[in-house]
Parts: sequence; structure tokens; C-alpha cells
Amino acid sequence: MPVSIAKAADIAELVQLVNSAYRGEGSKKGWTTEADLLVGGIRVNEDRMAAMLHNPANTILKYTNDQNQIIGCVLLAEKTGYVYLGMLTVSPELQGAGIGKELLKAADEFAKGIGKHNIRMTVITARTELINWYKRHGYQDTGERLPFPYEPGFGEPSQQLEFAVLERKWPQ
Repeated sequence: MPVSIAKAADIAELVQLVNSAYRGEGSKKGWTTEADLLVGGIRVNEDRMAAMLHNPANTILKYTNDQNQIIGCVLLAEKTGYVYLGMLTVSPELQGAGIGKELLKAADEFAKGIGKHNIRMTVITARTELINWYKRHGYQDTGERLPFPYEPGFGEPSQQLEFAVLERKWPQ
């Protein structure tokens, strides 16, 4: 199976992948881009990726191709009562090939493996096509909204942004 746990040696490749899928003109090759919502900046830097990777509550799963290149990833953070899913990323050129679905399945297996019965995530509310994709994969909009955390250097919002909290549950 091409899904495994990312290591420190993967940081630079993960940063390049995530930024390529969310920011800049190249990200517009895929349908998950945030380039029109957050102008300029990057999605993540190496320091933040390293901090995520080295946090004992976090696991980053990577999806690799036959050449062992990382073409997808997802952050899974253990929280009290649930797993937080973030940074689900697929290379823009490969979106629509089922890699995201495989990463969601791996996230479910991870959560069940540590005794959690639900996964939560936040998605920018303006990204209705992405929210609808998650709904087709068993996630529901909880109705909860959270403010978008603007930080200099990570993209200038082109409009007022907020997060929708989505959740997927399964029987205990």
C-alpha cells in the first residue's frame, strides 16, 4: 500500500507538495486550490511542517507513487474524543485519481486503530465544492463556524473567510 507515516526526511517534499496544491498559479491545475481565496504567501513552511511532524499527538500520512515520490498527504491530530484531519493534499496534476479517497480511508483506519469514533476537520466555507466532496465521503456539516486565522506570509485573504466544522462518525 502506498500510504505510510511521514518522517523528518520527508519535510521538504511535504512542504513543496502542500504549497503546490494550495497556493500559486500551479495549484489551479487542481480543483482544491485556495489561490483565489488567499493571494500570495504559502500554505506551510518547513518550520511549521517540522513542528507538526514532531508533535507526539500528530501523525502525517504520506501517499507515494512507484518512484517513492510523495503525491499526497494528510495530517491526523489526536484530540480529546476525536481525531482532527487537516492538510489533506493531493498533487494538483493527480487530483481526481482516487488518492484523496485512499487517504480518507487511511485516516478512518488510523482513528479506529487508536480507539476514536469520529474525525473532525475545518474547511473554508467558500469552498463549497470541497465541502460537498467531503459530504459525499460521509462527513456532515456540524453548523459550527470558526474564524479564519490570518497570519502575514501565509496568504492575504481576498474576501472575509471562515471555517465550517465537518465531522464523520461511526458506531462505537
